Amino acid sequence: MLQVTLIGYGAIGQALVARLAGSSGNAAIGVTHVVVREGRVEATQAALNLAAGAAIRAVSQVPPEASLVLECAGHGALLAHVMPALARGVPCAVLSVGALSEPGLPEQLEDAARRGRTQVHLLSGAIGGIDALAAARLGGLTEVTYTGRKPPGAWAPSHGQKFKPESPLSHGKYAQTAIKTEASVATAEVIILESSAREAARLYPKNANVAATVALAGLGLDATGVRLIADPAVTENVHEIHAKGAFGEFTMVMRGKPLADNPKTSALTVLSALRFLNNRAAALTL
Repeated sequence: MLQVTLIGYGAIGQALVARLAGSSGNAAIGVTHVVVREGRVEATQAALNLAAGAAIRAVSQVPPEASLVLECAGHGALLAHVMPALARGVPCAVLSVGALSEPGLPEQLEDAARRGRTQVHLLSGAIGGIDALAAARLGGLTEVTYTGRKPPGAWAPSHGQKFKPESPLSHGKYAQTAIKTEASVATAEVIILESSAREAARLYPKNANVAATVALAGLGLDATGVRLIADPAVTENVHEIHAKGAFGEFTMVMRGKPLADNPKTSALTVLSALRFLNNRAAALTL
């Protein structure tokens, strides 16, 4: 059996445990430990007992016997748990890819994996087409643009600014038009940010994972263009990738559905993690 240590027991961690423990789960995959903050161990263990029948232990650190780590806790977990696990040779998969917009962090993770003679896997999460984008990068990729379109309320400012329609903000060479995020304010779509992927991740860290994943698969965080749009006409998160190069050109549009019990989390993010685990356990992978 493929034994998995999860970091985090929020919406994604809970959905993974439920799917793997349910009748539709893969019998070749088992979660053995869930890593949470020390003050949350007891409460998490009680929740795990209900969800998985005491088959999973809640702990505050990645256990020494861990053979595969899957992070679904947020950016802080990369430094606290993923990097030390990599350094001692434990392969890790990461869903909080937006954290890698922090200068130097991708190199630190890569260095830790090299020292541990293992690998860190960046999961595609809520976006598709990453395989085509990464392949195109090997043969002359020249332009990548990511557009994220969400309802106005989904763009709550996460960098401390109070948004007003008439107050443009300048970030480097890019101009941002700040807007109020209440759904009742906007009557037409508004571009709230046009920037590099790195800048988008800095200003909107809670929405950074998709843009960062697209950037890291393609031209990098500073050469990937990002446009964020508040659109009162949509009820879903809409992701669009446009790429050009010697390989040709493609445009991909996805309309993501949220988890039934947590509308802030994409259902595809959970499925992306399940696909990774299934591929690790299967004899034939795609």
